[in-house]
Amino acid sequence: MMDASFLDISLDRLRSKHGMKWSRYGDDVIGAWVADMDFPVAPAIQQAIDEIQADNEFGYPALDAGMAVREAFADWVKREHRWRIDPDDTLLLGDVLQAMHAAIMRFSEPGDGLIVQTPIYPPFLGAVSANNRRLDESPLIRETNGYGIDFDQLRAVIDKRTKMLLLCNPHNPTGRAFSRKELKKLAAIALEHDLIVVSDEIHMDLVYPELRHIPFASLGPEIAARTITLSAATKSFNIAGLRCAIAHFGSPELRREFSGINLRLFGTPSIMGMAATRAAWQSGKEWLSLVRDQLDENRQRVEIFLSANLPEIGFHMPEATYLAWLDCTAIELNESPQEFFLSQAKVGLNPGSDFSSATEKFARLNFATTPTVLNEILNRMAYAVKR
Repeated sequence: MMDASFLDISLDRLRSKHGMKWSRYGDDVIGAWVADMDFPVAPAIQQAIDEIQADNEFGYPALDAGMAVREAFADWVKREHRWRIDPDDTLLLGDVLQAMHAAIMRFSEPGDGLIVQTPIYPPFLGAVSANNRRLDESPLIRETNGYGIDFDQLRAVIDKRTKMLLLCNPHNPTGRAFSRKELKKLAAIALEHDLIVVSDEIHMDLVYPELRHIPFASLGPEIAARTITLSAATKSFNIAGLRCAIAHFGSPELRREFSGINLRLFGTPSIMGMAATRAAWQSGKEWLSLVRDQLDENRQRVEIFLSANLPEIGFHMPEATYLAWLDCTAIELNESPQEFFLSQAKVGLNPGSDFSSATEKFARLNFATTPTVLNEILNRMAYAVKR
């Protein structure tokens, strides 16, 4: 069971942490930006780490340790997402972005086009520019109940040099959990234009009750054969610093082609990362259910508060993730929302301009914290706007 201190974490305790979220700004700022949660990790994960430490077990991992993690992933996605995969079609690595960059290098050439659905997690944009590829931008369209895909625009942006679709599902920062119908349309376009799909599904376990996650490669063998699925326990179980991720290849042929890259460039996950990840997927479900319930309550808290106190901010309650995408255009600020709320509310958010060139008036809020801290964040923001 979750420790009783799960929701009893004070601001002083959070500010004493040394990680990126709480050390970037001054002691008077509440960190609500980078995608870390403020909750203690699952007891099973803590136990796995404690056992390694107690045994002074810091040497090379056992030869079968990696396979044990890959098998745990296959069991997890079968149980949680109704997706049957072969562990032999997976590869362990340090983080999902390693595989994204490697796939870009392997399956496209400098100047080739990569489709990215903006606004998007900034490292997607960085992966395109760092590898000298062309950004084939397909902006999501804002609809009454959230963000959707403009399929006509997406098709229009594709030409003979478009080689890949970089998919984020569930989507960061809009919180969309794309439907089967939407994903099938994307799959049809990928097949029609012979695109390789890199599907970042790291938020797959953070979909709220009314919906469920649909792995892109689960749509059928034809689309699976051209899909590299990237995931990890890091977001769902709050262990990003332990550095262990997984790539799944929808066919043995795709993995063999990918392996034309020197895989030694990836290194290997640490013994701590593998032990924590295996424990998460094998024994972390109860903890995750409790956390997801709290995140569900938090997202509703954000919606209710903004509606009552900051109606100027446009907001669609996310279907997945613990990230709120805030449209601050109507506030008519003289600076970016991130700069305003940092200086006037002492709340650290992500700037919208990092997610696309068209979202400078947006900001991203991480609501994966305790109700007390979330209330303080929201009250500070409201006070800053109204004073």
